[in-house]
Amino acid sequence: MDETLAPETSASLLTVCIDRTVAQDLLAVAESFPWTLHTADFETYLSPSRRPHLTQQVRGSELCVAIVNFDVDRGQAVDSAIYLQQMFAGKVTIVALAGSREPALLLAAMRCGCTEFLDAANVESEFANLLDKLDVQRLTAEDIPVAEGSVLSFFGAKGGVGATTLAVHLALYLLQVHRKRVLLIDNQPELGHVCVYLGLDGARYNFHELVRNVNRLDSELLRGFTAKHPSGLEVLSSPDVCGGSRPVDPDLLTRLLDFLRSEYDFVLIDSQTSLNDASLAVIAGSTQVYLVATPEISAIRDLSRYVDNLMRIEYTTEKMHVVINRFSSRYAVEVEDIEKAIRLPVAIRLPNSYTELVRSVNLGEPIAPNRKSEFSAQFLDWAERLAGAPVRRSAVRQTVTSLFARLRNAAPSRKKAA
Repeated sequence: MDETLAPETSASLLTVCIDRTVAQDLLAVAESFPWTLHTADFETYLSPSRRPHLTQQVRGSELCVAIVNFDVDRGQAVDSAIYLQQMFAGKVTIVALAGSREPALLLAAMRCGCTEFLDAANVESEFANLLDKLDVQRLTAEDIPVAEGSVLSFFGAKGGVGATTLAVHLALYLLQVHRKRVLLIDNQPELGHVCVYLGLDGARYNFHELVRNVNRLDSELLRGFTAKHPSGLEVLSSPDVCGGSRPVDPDLLTRLLDFLRSEYDFVLIDSQTSLNDASLAVIAGSTQVYLVATPEISAIRDLSRYVDNLMRIEYTTEKMHVVINRFSSRYAVEVEDIEKAIRLPVAIRLPNSYTELVRSVNLGEPIAPNRKSEFSAQFLDWAERLAGAPVRRSAVRQTVTSLFARLRNAAPSRKKAA
């Protein structure tokens, strides 16, 4: 054990439906650490209808671990894990105890919030290693360096204004033109369209599941969650289901964004329109926030209300940028009128390329940077404002060619030398 652990560390151990002998073994392991330990042992599974009493010491501990037996009744074990996540607002490490590691069991445990697993046959040694790891993570959390990557979030003033389309294209242009490490996140609660626009099936897991597994997150686990586009763009999909979505814990989401900034140059988030706690956490963690609308009365009205709401909850407008999509001189509200209505300048105006984009979405092939169109020109400019001058291979080849030409001209010919 690490003898440098602070004696004043407050820790809690909860056991749910664990055999009494095994529970005593787990307690003995936890007591071997120099902590102030609080315990709660539940002989039956937990649920909203079987709410247990937990002391303030248990709920307020710096380090809290709950071990749930998945061998007795998997369904009730899942309910218990979900209930514990809600009770502790995500500030608990939930451990699944089972006699096997069959894929279906691991998947069920992960999806209900379990971030660690214990083999019933080696429970003491594995639990000791787990507590060592958790305490090291706690002690070193303040030493994690500030990440350098940028988080760009996209919020549509209402549905259908094209926020997803813009996020997809900007992500690809940053990757393909500027050679940046880019992650694109679909943060819709369900049935998001990012993977549809890219022609991807998505991944086995989704972004919201990754948020719930942030306690055990590392680079290797992250790669297992992402889908990869042929261009090299990495994508975290939304839940591919209709109904059954669960709220995202804003504190866990904040921690995840901090981690992702250390892994990528740019993290782009296609966010849901509603300003719930999770959306506000995204805004707080973003480097730039793009508010997207189209130049029509209904969208501008909603955009104005959106901006008013953000200002009311004291969000600074410095990182907010208004993007007017599908702008056309015909049948459009004038830019001056838009700026007057929302009391913010319009930062970006994108042309109406509806026909071109519908074809792009239907084929699952975004508009390429080398496509000669006003749409691609605007995105090239947008990406350059974020990432600087692009790496142009043709320019490099031209420089090398001209260099050799100058060397040839400067060298005396053999005929003159003779």
